Amino acid sequence: MPVDAARRKPDWLKVKLPSGENVRRIQGILRRRGLNTVCEEARCPNLGECWGGGTATFMLLGDTCTRGCRFCAVQTGNPRGRLDPFEPAKVAASIAELSLEYIVLTSVDRDDLPDQGAAHFARTIREVRAASPGILIEALIPDFRGDRDCLAAVVESRPDVLSQNVETVEELTARVRDPRAGYRQTLQLLRRVKELDPRIFTKSSLMLGLGERPESILRTMDDLRAHAVDILTLGQYLQPTKRHLPVEEYVPPARFAALRDEGEARGFLYVASGPLVRSSYRAGEFFLANLIRRRDAAEGRSPATCQETPR
Repeated sequence: MPVDAARRKPDWLKVKLPSGENVRRIQGILRRRGLNTVCEEARCPNLGECWGGGTATFMLLGDTCTRGCRFCAVQTGNPRGRLDPFEPAKVAASIAELSLEYIVLTSVDRDDLPDQGAAHFARTIREVRAASPGILIEALIPDFRGDRDCLAAVVESRPDVLSQNVETVEELTARVRDPRAGYRQTLQLLRRVKELDPRIFTKSSLMLGLGERPESILRTMDDLRAHAVDILTLGQYLQPTKRHLPVEEYVPPARFAALRDEGEARGFLYVASGPLVRSSYRAGEFFLANLIRRRDAAEGRSPATCQETPR
């Protein structure tokens, strides 16, 4: 049964409104260059913490998604092929101006484009790295409808972490995600990343509170590990508007902690699990940066100088 709409959110879901010098600075840079962030478009509850700490997740390929997932606050429609060719350069310049050392790039789905935006995404990664040598890049990509060539284009641009979210357990996928998305399609894409470039860390995310059964969560963890996924995030689903799926349950922090232990026992390199955790949340950046540095050192590469952003 859905949570009573009149019921107040639990205390563990209360967050401060975004404010402060860094928030104003990032907002000013984004507005000046006409850029989008998933922080704003998806109404992320961690905007104040992340922006206050001097980081943001950039959303590529415009602000209109061609998919209509029932959990997502991002605008849905048909962009009819519109694309800003200068966006990669603007994103790269913004990141360099912000002096970020670990960034997340994500995007809307663009089924209206012949390559679904893959070349644009890859070009952005290359331009960001050229403008900020040593930066660590996480790419949270669309599923590209399972197209191997589209995925290969992004993999060849060499992000350090590549993410694609299963979003929910398999039996709820048809209710939660757009019909063009798919649980098995996401798993296959994540496995294919490792086939194309085994050194890239893979990551996925699961929302809780949509009516999933405990055993289904554990089965999803097993499926992700069977497809060589390295990193998992688990967070609470929050209903963006009344038009979106209702919250079935507010999952308490203790259960998130238990699920983190379950994930770690299954061999994930890192599990971020908590009510306010999101797939692009910065909680694991320092840990991931250390993983990447150790990988590069083992391969004889020059390690990136990534330090934890003070909070």
